[in-house]
Amino acid sequence: METRREKDSLGERPVAADAYYGVQTARALDNFPISGMKPKPAYVDGTVQIKKAAAIVNTSLGLLDARRADAIVQAADEVLGGKLREWFVVDVYQAGAGTSHNMNVNEVLANRAGEILGGTKGEYVLVHPNDHVNMSQSTNDVCPTAIRIGALLLVPPLLSALEGLEKALAGKAEEFDGVIKSGRTHLTDAVPIRLGQEFGAWGANLRKHRKAVERAADSSLELGIGGTAVGTGLNAHPQYRARMVEQLSSQLSFRFRQADDYFEAMQSLRPMVELSGSLRNLAQDLIRISNDIRLLASGPRTGLAEINLRPLQPGSSIMPGKGNPVIFEMMDMVCFQVIGCDATVLMAAQAGQLELNVMMPVVAFNLLHELEILASAIQVMDRSGVSGITVNEQRCRLYAEEGLSIVTVLNPHIGYARGAELAKESLATGRSIRELVVERGYLSRERLDEVFDLRKMTEPGIQPKE
Repeated sequence: METRREKDSLGERPVAADAYYGVQTARALDNFPISGMKPKPAYVDGTVQIKKAAAIVNTSLGLLDARRADAIVQAADEVLGGKLREWFVVDVYQAGAGTSHNMNVNEVLANRAGEILGGTKGEYVLVHPNDHVNMSQSTNDVCPTAIRIGALLLVPPLLSALEGLEKALAGKAEEFDGVIKSGRTHLTDAVPIRLGQEFGAWGANLRKHRKAVERAADSSLELGIGGTAVGTGLNAHPQYRARMVEQLSSQLSFRFRQADDYFEAMQSLRPMVELSGSLRNLAQDLIRISNDIRLLASGPRTGLAEINLRPLQPGSSIMPGKGNPVIFEMMDMVCFQVIGCDATVLMAAQAGQLELNVMMPVVAFNLLHELEILASAIQVMDRSGVSGITVNEQRCRLYAEEGLSIVTVLNPHIGYARGAELAKESLATGRSIRELVVERGYLSRERLDEVFDLRKMTEPGIQPKE
């Protein structure tokens, strides 16, 4: 491999001749051969957006000449357009705070900007990674800002996916509104419910989670960029903070705002924990909904078999004709991962000390990973899971009519104690509740038909006594 020589504060070392990164990134590659996982694209985008904005703002403040700034902006736009992505290479598990990631971005942009101005990679005379690309910045204010930006870039696709799944569930709620079935509490027979009511509840739940994620994401619009090393803003122009917020808002079409306390913005990863927590809460309900669907589709001969799922692939390598609820199994696994990521974010956030939280690299990866996989899994659950659900209406009605808890509707007429006796006798003898009620003379057949209206049992109300 051909190499070039580069120098930093630790001395000289070789760097691959064709690499757009530099000596500090090369050292990080040597130091952290941990997972092979590279920074999330949204994290790279967030960092590059900051570098672009800083070049523009520093030029407007008279701190950076326009020629260099234009080259940095062009290099940044090339990266944002999809070029040079292979050169962002530092492992997720790296030096604290994200210095290695920040310098990786600085070096790639400096080398490309230098090329644009007629130089060669590794010279850093025309554009320097620290002096020019990193001007008025520190890793300590760049990385928390980049995490916020990266998360905000990924929130809209998640919200869109959630809204799509909400609509799919609402559509099924309407389609199945007339299907009467047995409710179940404690996994045992309960009073009747409509299948559409179950689906409607799931859709309503996801709508509330979507609003919660929107609220949580709002905290990430508050930026501490311009705090530099510890929050004081040392080596940044007094107008830099406000202008950076304005410039980033223009670049990204978000309504960013300045932090009301730059020291707090640097010390605390509260916005990341808040957003991750909303994703964890969403995940636990997605697990519950997926598992409910798996239960309702269990069978076809030995389970509930109230609904059918679209067959997507053979379910077994040994059992012919078997079909499995694969989409909802996938969703469970994704949500388990999200909950694990959230635990990592939480532990990393509480590990901050004094003026800085050095655990930001692992927060960046896990928070953005949660957003990515949830959005993708929800889209698949909508498209390949919920949309293909059909109902076994006769099976549902049979369970509703034979369920022991149907006796509950008789409470106003015969009392709880007699109802309990009927339920026990029905279970012991196999005779229906209806048959036993008439035999004991509690209600006439005509009155019993009125009281045992399954549809009315799924709505508020009490059948008056005779």
